[in-house]
Amino acid sequence: MTNLQMPGSDNSSVLAPVDPAIEHYMLTLMGQTDHEVLTEMEAYAWENNFPIVGRLVGASLEMLAKMIDARRVFEFGSGYGYSAYWFARAVGQGGQIICTDSNPLNQEKAAQYLSAAGLWERVAYHTGYAQDIFAQTEGMFDICYNDADKGGYPDIWHMAKERIRPGGLYIADNVLWHGRVAVDDFTDTHPGWTEAIKAHNQLIFSDPAFDAFINPTRDGVIVARRKMA
Repeated sequence: MTNLQMPGSDNSSVLAPVDPAIEHYMLTLMGQTDHEVLTEMEAYAWENNFPIVGRLVGASLEMLAKMIDARRVFEFGSGYGYSAYWFARAVGQGGQIICTDSNPLNQEKAAQYLSAAGLWERVAYHTGYAQDIFAQTEGMFDICYNDADKGGYPDIWHMAKERIRPGGLYIADNVLWHGRVAVDDFTDTHPGWTEAIKAHNQLIFSDPAFDAFINPTRDGVIVARRKMA
């Protein structure tokens, strides 16, 4: 089972959105998701201080994708394929996850892990700037998932929202940013990132074409559903 505290020592919590004891209890219920490859991916994250969404959020991504019968997902920021693991399980045979990351080594590790899990054939992985790859990719999506650099969150929202089909979802990680969005006195890990996340969240909740909520698990995940025409 994954460690309760996710990697990311430079992102220590200002406020814990969910009490750690609650998250620990929730994790004890997740045994049915155990898989050798998933355990290896989580161990790599812990050993290398690589931030991943973790087991609780990952399982929620899979469930959300299944609930809307998602078949085509675009990821802004994929790392070595941890979130793609969950989405690929959901979309089934013939579904596609378009992954993006600037580091080619992450693509190699994603291929290794997701091939071992029997999911690589559902993935189209591109190395480069996520926004550029998105602009070059045609068509609509069932889900656009955002876990890229936080300073780009508002721009990614503007890019993605028109390319989500009615009834589809926009999902973004780290929208509580370790509690910084809720306090006045904090130290940002990157100048301007907290303000960018706050602007991003407000844009989504103010958009009349979407319904939205924030799941506070781990570091906060926003889920916005494009309303049916």
